[in-house]
Amino acid sequence: MYRDRTEAGQTLADRLQELDLTRPVVLALPRGGLPVAVPVAQALDAPLDLVLVRKIGLPGQPELAAGAIVDGPPEHIFFNDHILAMAGLTPDDLEGTISTKRTELAARRKMYLADRAPVDVTGCTAILVDDGIATGATVHAALLALRERGPAQVILAVPVAARDTLDALRPLVDRVVCPLVPRYFRAVGLHYQIFNQVADETVAEIMKEAATGPARKD
Repeated sequence: MYRDRTEAGQTLADRLQELDLTRPVVLALPRGGLPVAVPVAQALDAPLDLVLVRKIGLPGQPELAAGAIVDGPPEHIFFNDHILAMAGLTPDDLEGTISTKRTELAARRKMYLADRAPVDVTGCTAILVDDGIATGATVHAALLALRERGPAQVILAVPVAARDTLDALRPLVDRVVCPLVPRYFRAVGLHYQIFNQVADETVAEIMKEAATGPARKD
């Protein structure tokens, strides 16, 4: 169990510093992944950026993920074909929802990053960080989108994850760094003593500081 997200990030940083990384770039999944990513970026002296993802829910069942959309460039949309088939829907049936999520992503990018362009990961080691993985739908979409941006390699770094989900994600990356893979996994938050919600304002503040200097130390 980790004390908080900062300690979890320090644990990841220790593991990642043991690797031979070419031009690392740290990319966090907000909001919870950002406090984990900060110590990693500090330890690797790497740029810090965000990958913004929104779940695409079924009509009338918004919590049931039919896919996810990742902001660009390039934009990437991932569909859960199994869920769509069960609901008797096609991707075209979700166009209205996708348009709404696209607008939400644009608003979040403006809020968090003030319209700053994404960090170029071409030829770099892209390290995707979150605070943990349960079902993996948003991480899956983020990894697919990240690959399209031309990194030399992609590393998935998370403090804790469900074993079956992690196994399903391994083919999408060059390396997985995950110190804690419980035999019985129920929820990410159960592996932290402190697991408070991260505010939008906190994300914006951290990213503002990251744009002008080293990632902040909490």
